[in-house]
Amino acid sequence: MSEATTEAKIFSCTQSTELSEKIAAAFGTKLGKVITSTYSDGEFQPSFEESVRGSRVFIIGSTNPGADHLMEMLLMLDAAKRASARHITAVLPYFGWARQDRKDKPRVPIAAKMVASILETAGATRIITMDLHADQIQGFFEKPVDHLYASTVFLPYLRSLNLDNLTIASPDMGGSKRAYAYSKALESDVVICYKQRAKANIISHMELIGDVTGKNVVLVDDMVDTAGTLSAAANLMMERGAISVRAICTHPVLSGEAYERIENSKLEELIVTDSIPLKKESRKIRVVSCADLFADVMKSVHHNKSISSKFIM
Repeated sequence: MSEATTEAKIFSCTQSTELSEKIAAAFGTKLGKVITSTYSDGEFQPSFEESVRGSRVFIIGSTNPGADHLMEMLLMLDAAKRASARHITAVLPYFGWARQDRKDKPRVPIAAKMVASILETAGATRIITMDLHADQIQGFFEKPVDHLYASTVFLPYLRSLNLDNLTIASPDMGGSKRAYAYSKALESDVVICYKQRAKANIISHMELIGDVTGKNVVLVDDMVDTAGTLSAAANLMMERGAISVRAICTHPVLSGEAYERIENSKLEELIVTDSIPLKKESRKIRVVSCADLFADVMKSVHHNKSISSKFIM
């Protein structure tokens, strides 16, 4: 079978089934059949119920903690490799464990590097992911990485709002590059929040760099976990004279008291993608699907075409 006629097959990990179905439909095919058997002690075994020999296999699944999501992806990669798939692409809408991308104190792991290594060992010959917590994580892989940007789906939505006096904001110093990229695309001002943490997920102090008086502010971040930073930043900006505050966050991790904080905050709206399924609905949370973006890139990868047009920033 030649490269041009290699068949493409798309499979889904269990937690990403809804997104995977949308991606498969946009790709123009149906999800491949996988059955997962579970033992009484919690051990599980995925099984491809159709041949993948000689095929280009796309396995879709976000690897957000707990560890079962990552383990399921690894088992499916291994199964595809042992079933003689020709190309095995791990499609990770959300690459979990990415916050551990360096040693920030002695005697801690670099989990992002470890996860990259085991994905390749399990059988991945290519990685497609979106809005990594740190861009340099791409360098942790020895295989090709297609790092997509959710700005492809967020920018059209932001433009549709027709907000006057728009200002883009970063909720911390680490996201300033992302905020500047959005402000350039939208020809708007940019402000930055400076925060200090007492410990992980606990903010001890936050200050604003820039003026938001009379502005409609949009906070930009790669993920929202406990929503402590976002809610604090939104409240601070309203105190400093902003007309409204919205937030766009690619990955809705939303753990702990996140939903309550969002509901009680001054945020008018939180816009997220469906890279991770929401645990529950919220009147303030709007989901913009990234399915078409992934489907287009997967088609281009399958047909060996350029995907540079998908890198807006």
